[in-house]
Amino acid sequence: MDGNEHPLRRQADAAFIRSWLKSPLKMGAVSPSSRALGRRMAEAVPDEPADGIVVELGPGTGVVTACLLEAGIEPEHLVCLEYSPEFCTLLRARFPRVHVLQGDAYEPPAALARLLVERPLRAVVSSLPLMTRAEPERARAIGRYLDLLPPGAPFIQFSYAFAPPVRAERIDAGSTVSSWIKRNLPPARVITYRRDRNARALPTFVAMPK
Repeated sequence: MDGNEHPLRRQADAAFIRSWLKSPLKMGAVSPSSRALGRRMAEAVPDEPADGIVVELGPGTGVVTACLLEAGIEPEHLVCLEYSPEFCTLLRARFPRVHVLQGDAYEPPAALARLLVERPLRAVVSSLPLMTRAEPERARAIGRYLDLLPPGAPFIQFSYAFAPPVRAERIDAGSTVSSWIKRNLPPARVITYRRDRNARALPTFVAMPK
């Protein structure tokens, strides 16, 4: 971060408001994610493999991105996939060492596949507004990334809903859920999906201690 951080954050907040006014359903949120939510999502990223790639879907204004970097993820190991060209411009200005790709997270661009050719995928951290899509689309999206993740590696998603965005058994995975993060507007929970040989033995939706 440098001296331009605060002006860039103000620009990001203004860009969020413009995008929300233009298409609130696509944004899927009434305000940017809080740092409390971002920190909780970052805590779910495993420490190993240290050189593995962390993919962030729908970083928006970069709140969760900043928390991932503060948690110790190297910028060169972080790939942000963002649909909005305006948000991409702001993300590149705020985080010049992070890989920022413009594209649709539901149809990942070839550039993402190229980055993953020689590096293991450590985790996927998603702020996608999944509940604005039909459940088959949600399941297809999460399942696609779980197919790329090594066994046991997490797909980390937040949700405002009481029910999970996708039933874990539908994507052949196990899932855990955090307690409510009340310092977010609106309150949210972090859901973590994993696939491994023990996935079927995991409860599909259990509360994790705060």
